[in-house]
Amino acid sequence: MKALKIPEATITRLSVYSRFLKRLDKKGVTTVSSGEIADGVGVSPAQVRKDLAYFGEFGTRGVGYNVKDLIRYTVKILGLTEPWNLVMVGAGNLGSALVTYREFRDRGFYITAVFDNDLTKIGKRIADYEVMPLEKMSEVIKENNVRIGIVAVPAAAAQAVADLFVECGLEAILNFAPISLNVPPDVEVRNVDLSVKLEILTFNLTMKNK
Repeated sequence: MKALKIPEATITRLSVYSRFLKRLDKKGVTTVSSGEIADGVGVSPAQVRKDLAYFGEFGTRGVGYNVKDLIRYTVKILGLTEPWNLVMVGAGNLGSALVTYREFRDRGFYITAVFDNDLTKIGKRIADYEVMPLEKMSEVIKENNVRIGIVAVPAAAAQAVADLFVECGLEAILNFAPISLNVPPDVEVRNVDLSVKLEILTFNLTMKNK
């Protein structure tokens, strides 16, 4: 399996399938068809089958997929068989919301430390975390085998945080700042711009009225 040849949209849907399957498992469902997965996540059955086919044959024709088996397969494909430790910079409102976001832990992502350069925030607590100075980051990353960092600071400070992440050896960044980051090509970056998502909604609503 060569991951580079798999569309990113497929990986996104695979994550959605995996969470849907876990909800079925909690309800005691043992088998599921591609049609039922499709109805549950809002895609076509053909799309479900195509996405899963990138990784092998998992179901039985006429029977469907074993829910527990497919959960194990999707979790393995997504690299979630072991927990992932994260660090986050930004102890403001967004950072406070992210550290209490239950879905992170449910999917195996653990924020190990929160950092900020604001002296009025350092030493204070947000949720279960004591806000730490940036000078401690390298030490924390090494001690906890951290590979992913979260940027939860205003746009003006985001690039400096990204530079620090790269300097500390992080390999991937989840960026919530509304700005594009310049990082080496071997560092993965994913941007989460909530305003863009809202603007897509307003565009679609506006087009409906034309």
